[in-house]
Amino acid sequence: MEGKELSELELMSTRPGEALTLTAVMAVMVIAVMAVVIYRLLKSSDGGVKIPGGWSFDWK
Repeated sequence: MEGKELSELELMSTRPGEALTLTAVMAVMVIAVMAVVIYRLLKSSDGGVKIPGGWSFDWK
């Protein structure tokens, strides 16, 4: 399937920063969740942590 060229109106309405913004927001969310998991893992007395969704991290 061959693509067609965009019209001037379509070119003006294209926003290339949306993908970058979404990627940045997702990266911040992943870093925040991992920071909480690591903090809870290091501060727990039994060496484990459980987070919602059935995830469990522990060491023995």
